[in-house]
Amino acid sequence: MNEVVRLAHGSGGGLSRHLLQDVFLRYLHDPELLKLNDSAVLPLPREMCEGGRLAFTTDAYVVSPLEFPGGDIAKLAVYGTVNDLASVGARPLWLSVAWVLEEGLPLATLERLAASMASAAERAGVRIVTGDTKVVPHGLADGAYCTSAGVGIVPPGREVGPSEVREGDAILVNGTLGDHGMAVMMRRQGIELESDLSSDCAPLSDLVEALLQVGIRLHCLRDATRGGAGGVLCEIAQASGLGIEINEASVPVRRQVAAACEILGLDPLFVANEGKMLAFLPAEEAERALAIWREAAEGREATVIGRVTARHPRQVVERTVLGGGRIIRMPAGELLPRIC
Repeated sequence: MNEVVRLAHGSGGGLSRHLLQDVFLRYLHDPELLKLNDSAVLPLPREMCEGGRLAFTTDAYVVSPLEFPGGDIAKLAVYGTVNDLASVGARPLWLSVAWVLEEGLPLATLERLAASMASAAERAGVRIVTGDTKVVPHGLADGAYCTSAGVGIVPPGREVGPSEVREGDAILVNGTLGDHGMAVMMRRQGIELESDLSSDCAPLSDLVEALLQVGIRLHCLRDATRGGAGGVLCEIAQASGLGIEINEASVPVRRQVAAACEILGLDPLFVANEGKMLAFLPAEEAERALAIWREAAEGREATVIGRVTARHPRQVVERTVLGGGRIIRMPAGELLPRIC
């Protein structure tokens, strides 16, 4: 239980084999992964032969601390990749994962992360089919870094993206904002509040698929990770050429998140999430979409936060509780480093 990662674990010799067999493959059992080939060889889904398209994404995770209330770097790697695929209307299928481990990382910690990754993949309904591991000297990796890539299928007829956004679209979010960023920051800083904060880390592909399966027209989707919901709204306004209006009173933020943001001088709109999706869709379909989302645990607090307008093109305006308006602008710098 006191063993740690050593540089020799990354040498390709016996200790590397030990790390692979006794840690990673102890929890990750996919038959393709167990072949230990240099590449996974996978059959094409039927949708690809019937006019479907391939969706492919990649990301890197450098969160500190590695484990935090509600999640860890392994869950972030799986759910973040799955949610990026869902954001283009894809059905996530396969993931690859690469770890950069720091010399001195306790093997017990790595085992917990490997088990967490396996559990997250099962929950998200995806297969981890290939991967890699490297070890670097102590002091060069904050314990561990993780990169992941994902492949999914976009069935025929699905067109989701900023170019599809239309004037009058309602803007939905599936729950409260800022939970992840504040949970990580409070743990890192050792700040305790009356009520514990927990990351919202969760897979969102089922929420997206639930709407698409009943024919709801999703014009645009975006998971509000780094940069938060405010960053997403600013990006969509710029990309679509339209304006966006949100209502301050409708933006869902937990009391403890608001309190933490006040302590740190942050705007919850720009705090990272790891389980929140913004959806742009025709206003007449908003109530049906909300009803569907609220049936799932990840969408229980779903709400409409605003709409798309032809006024003030490329700008995001928040209507305040006092009746005024403020322009929401993308921050110039990094608000919260190392949170995803």
